[in-house]
Amino acid sequence: MKKSLFALCLLLNFCAYAQLSSQEQQLITLIQQQMPQTIDLLKASVNINSGTFHIKGVKAVGELYAKELRALGFTVEWIAMPDSLKRAGHLVAYRKGKKGKKLFLIGHLDTVFEPDMPANPFTMLNDSTATGQGVNDMKGGDVLIIAALKAMHQLRMLDETNITVYMTGDEENAAHPREISRGDFIARAKEHDIALAFETATNLNTVATARRGASGWHLEVEGRQAHSSGVFGTAGYGAIYEAARIVNSFRETLSKEQYLTFNPGLFMGGSELNYQETAQSGTVSGKTNIISPKTVVIGDLRFISETQKENARNTMRQIVGQSLPGTKASIQFSDGIPAMSPTEGNAKLAVQLSAVSEAMGLGKVNPGNPGSRGAGDISYVAQYVDCLDGLGASGRGAHAPGETINLKEYPLLIQRTAVFLYRLTR
Repeated sequence: MKKSLFALCLLLNFCAYAQLSSQEQQLITLIQQQMPQTIDLLKASVNINSGTFHIKGVKAVGELYAKELRALGFTVEWIAMPDSLKRAGHLVAYRKGKKGKKLFLIGHLDTVFEPDMPANPFTMLNDSTATGQGVNDMKGGDVLIIAALKAMHQLRMLDETNITVYMTGDEENAAHPREISRGDFIARAKEHDIALAFETATNLNTVATARRGASGWHLEVEGRQAHSSGVFGTAGYGAIYEAARIVNSFRETLSKEQYLTFNPGLFMGGSELNYQETAQSGTVSGKTNIISPKTVVIGDLRFISETQKENARNTMRQIVGQSLPGTKASIQFSDGIPAMSPTEGNAKLAVQLSAVSEAMGLGKVNPGNPGSRGAGDISYVAQYVDCLDGLGASGRGAHAPGETINLKEYPLLIQRTAVFLYRLTR
């Protein structure tokens, strides 16, 4: 693998390298030389199970990365969570200085794979692909941050910089209340100029300047329980028909709005219904000759801005209020992760990243489609600082067995990040 990665590096356009300073070329060379150690660190972290609820595992990955960051001159802290939240906490590493932009680099230690799921250790599939739990989402991104900073440190490029690395321990299932689980995260981000998140990269030439937010909704409908022969008449329409009308009206009214989606994930109705909100499950029974007296529907709502979210909620409330005869309905909304809205500052950062990419001979970088990405940690701080996301490792199958990382692109992504950080901190 070492030879193939080195050969790939040589294929970079020689003329384009002339656009890089001698310091930047040194960064690229050093990162390439250190790729075996980088892959070793990635393998070690992937082989530690760190499912969100596996507190010991999350802390173990945190300590593995903490050791690396301490060696780079960072002050390291562990932000513990109250026991009631049942989360491990967060890793924070920082350097304080006055040179260049103040940077807030975001990763996360947890994965969706808990210890009771089938193990998938780090395994080379061929010379350009490896598999493993969280290998691209997002241990590949975490190790990318460390590898880029390591090369910068060795070349004295971190001296007098102001950089915070913040790796949360519960990104895949953030604890409630968010005021606690993300309070320190938000407070520290506000002290910086730029936030860069290293979630999975779509490819070398796409970056996220916006991500949709996510929230929830809970619809309850009541109807008159009666014999089915009276439906549409004196008995009214029943709860199931009314819930179906409401959900379909959501689709008819809002489904064509760009970046807005809403998905009913559970739909329960019958003569006897027992819904467990925390577990998002329940039991239901009914008979074909009984008009349903109750229906529950829960779903999510994804949006590109707070304005879009509130407008959609208002429309949904209006639809809910137009009840069929013999029914009544109510809808409640719950906030989840805010949107990372597209801004001029984010767009300028993308242009700067693209300049680095083009100087390296990797081609132009363009903003990706916000509708193709879910919400992430960066969304909590996007209203306070300029942001980019999708800067991490590329690969396939995130959140699924057999998740992979693209090891051809990986060294190039690390090199580009290092040069980008170098320019931002000058």
